[in-house]
Formats: sequence, structure tokens, C-alpha cells
Amino acid sequence: MSTHLFDLVTERRGQQLVNGTALVGRLLRSALDVGVEIRVSTAASALVTDDTGAVTGVRLRGPVGAYTVTARRGVVLATGGFTRDLDRRKALFPRTPTGREHWTLTPPTTTGDGVSLGESVGGRLDRTVASPVAYCPVSLVRYRNGKEGVFPHIMDRAKPGVIGVLADGHRFVNEALGYHDYTLAMLEQVPDGQEVCSWLIADANYMRHYPLGMAKPFPIPIRPYLRSGYLTRGATIRDLAAKIGVDPDGLDKTVRAFNEHARVGEDPDFGRGSTLFNVRSGDADNPWPNASLAPLEKGPFYAVKVVPGSFGTFAGLVTDADSQVLDASDTPIGGLYAVGVDQSSVMGGHYPSGGINLGPAMTFGFRAGRRLASTTGISR
Repeated sequence: MSTHLFDLVTERRGQQLVNGTALVGRLLRSALDVGVEIRVSTAASALVTDDTGAVTGVRLRGPVGAYTVTARRGVVLATGGFTRDLDRRKALFPRTPTGREHWTLTPPTTTGDGVSLGESVGGRLDRTVASPVAYCPVSLVRYRNGKEGVFPHIMDRAKPGVIGVLADGHRFVNEALGYHDYTLAMLEQVPDGQEVCSWLIADANYMRHYPLGMAKPFPIPIRPYLRSGYLTRGATIRDLAAKIGVDPDGLDKTVRAFNEHARVGEDPDFGRGSTLFNVRSGDADNPWPNASLAPLEKGPFYAVKVVPGSFGTFAGLVTDADSQVLDASDTPIGGLYAVGVDQSSVMGGHYPSGGINLGPAMTFGFRAGRRLASTTGISR
């Protein structure tokens, strides 16, 4: 912690990279070490093609103005997908009628430029994937400067002593499932005409040991989150329900039933704690029989509102096994490749595990690189 605080003071951000961030950092370091030129604040505005339709370059616009770069071997699209494109969200994301009913964790620049560039020369967006987006449940954070951010609920849902409910006060899913599955259930179970959201409910015992979204466990103060409205606290379950607009009778009944079964380590409604994934996501030191289950008994009680968010898109450009973008007749477009989330999900829009965007990006980026390195020029 002290090292992290020192980094914040001296560098204005943490300098220790872990997990996917460490992987990306290592890749960037490797690229710089071999002399790859990184041009920042530079946008791709159009692809250049020859008489055969093959892609031979890209038009760029940056700090020095507009210019064209010729690509003898090919152009690779890897712009991060379209989670910030309101029109595409409106057209493709379920339960998103205006495009604004979705909160993504991706950078503001993920506006679908790669997909649009690919479509401009004959590529096509894959609309057959099971889900167009890699979902994650998020809560909205209001900062002191007036800005609003999003926080992903990755692990807190599986810890013992917390449940997820809808506006009727009833549980709707095994909370310890993956974040994509939790959000899909929320989208499917919330009745039409209602805001797509849920609430994570926890008791005082939970708050002492685990985080609830942005709120950290004891001894980190939670008062700032109560003051901002991020967290809601109630003396009783019914009091909490009234404050967050959830049916008090429904929530009271849900908690009583959940507690009865959690004391013996069971969840007959949704099977939480019945798989190794659930158990490992819980807490092995939990004193109750199941690592993922504990009754909500000790007041006060707390709630945080959760809404649909995402880590990226699954719907991307259709490609072959070497990441070459395919046209309407499934013929490779000469000189054009797509990787990362600009490429259609190799998992068909399913989310079997964490890293399902980075893993394929590494794999197909490697295959595209091998293909490009083996060519002497663009051929159709």
C-alpha cells in the first residue's frame, strides 16, 4: 500500500501492473524495444485501396495534420470495438433503446472506428454471436469533482453474506456466477418497462470483512460512500428496502428464506456454492458450512445499485483463421486484417472465463503477424 501511495504522489497513478494490464505493458515494452513507432493522438480516417479492392494504406490525422501511410504488406484493425458507439449500442445491445442504458469500462475512444473502416471496403459485422457485448455489472460512482465513473463488480457478489435482488425484492440468479452471466440474468429477468438494474444487499458482518463495490471493508471508512449516495444503509431489512425503492415484503421474505438455507450451506433456489468456481470465489475462512454462503443477520444493512456495463464487444468483423477480413462472399479482402475486439468473437459471443478478449487478441494478433511476415506484398 505504501508503495502504491508513493506512486500516486510521484507519478499520479499506480506503477505496479498485474493481470491483463501487466500483459499489455509487457507487449508495449517489447514493441518499443524493437523500434516500433507509436503515434499517439492520431486517428485513422479512411483506408486506401487499389484497383482490385485490396487495402494498400491508411489515411491518418494527427498533430502534424492529415497524411497517408502506405502499407506494403497490409493493415491491421485493432481499435477496441464499439462500446462507446451509441448508434451501434442502440441497434445491437438488448434492453438499450436509446443507447444510453449501458455503462462501459472501455476508453472514450472505443467508438467503432475499426468496424466502420472494415465495412467501408466490404467487410461485414458479425451479428450472429450469442451476445454482442462482454457484459459486467457495474455501479455508478459520483466523485467530489462532479464527475461520474463506473466500478465493476467482479468478486464481491460471490462473498458470503451478500445477495442480489430486483425491484420486487427477490433474488434472480446465482450471484457467484461470472460477471457476464450475472448481467445477462439481470437483462432477462427485469420485467419489460422497468429500469434494468439490481441491488446487492449485505449486512454489517459482510461489510466488516469484504468490499461492496467501491466501499472497502473495515477499517476503511464507508461514510463518504453513504454521504454521496453510492451506498444506502438501513437499520432493518425493511427499512433498507424502503430507502432503495425495493418491495419491503419481497426483500424481507427473500432474506429470511436465504438465511435459513445459508446456515446449513445450501441454496436450493439457484445452487450458489455448489461448484468449485463458486466456492473458490467465496472465502475459505467463512465460519459457515459453505464458503460462498452466510446469512444476512446483523444490522445495519447496506445496498448498492448495480446496472449493465461491459469490458468490450463480441460482435466484430468476420475474419478467417489468419484474421483476414472477409467480404460478403467470404473472400479475404487483400491487405486487411482485424484482431482484438474488432474481430468477431472466436467464442461466438460466449464468456467462458476471464481474459476472453485478451486471449484471442494475443492468439490472432500472433497469427496475423505471422501471415504478414510471410508475405512479400499484398495479394488478393
